[in-house]
Amino acid sequence: MSTTDTAPAPLMTKLEMTELIMAAKFAKQTSWAEISKAAGMSDVFVVSACLGQNTLPAEAAAKVASFLGLGNRTKDVEIALQLPPKKGQEAETVSKDPLIYRFFEITYVYGDTIKELIHEEFGDGIMSAIDFDLKIERIPNPKGDRVQVSMSGKFLPYNQW
Repeated sequence: MSTTDTAPAPLMTKLEMTELIMAAKFAKQTSWAEISKAAGMSDVFVVSACLGQNTLPAEAAAKVASFLGLGNRTKDVEIALQLPPKKGQEAETVSKDPLIYRFFEITYVYGDTIKELIHEEFGDGIMSAIDFDLKIERIPNPKGDRVQVSMSGKFLPYNQW
């Protein structure tokens, strides 16, 4: 190897990518809806990718990185957005964040009920988190607005052999 050869720069980690994206989002005073519109994809999926839990296609990754105006880090973020993540990396313990914890609580209290009702309706299987859609909406209510979380996943029956 000659002295003019250079090793490629190490890849940006998903955590570094997320920190840059969050800082740029704050500095630009933009919203996830605007970032997702620039990417041309669903806000839920784009946010998930920006938080390191999903992968964006090259074109969408380039649009997000460009929209955020990351200067000399644009290409690094663009590449990191395309790298496959280690999903649920932090999910080994229950989050102490009150909002995230409530989803664990819902699963603890209603998980077996949801499982029982899905099995009764569809049979023995699971709801896919790969072929999956998620939507979050504000529902006006006189007692205080409500959060509606809609999840839709393909039913995958267990194989029997």
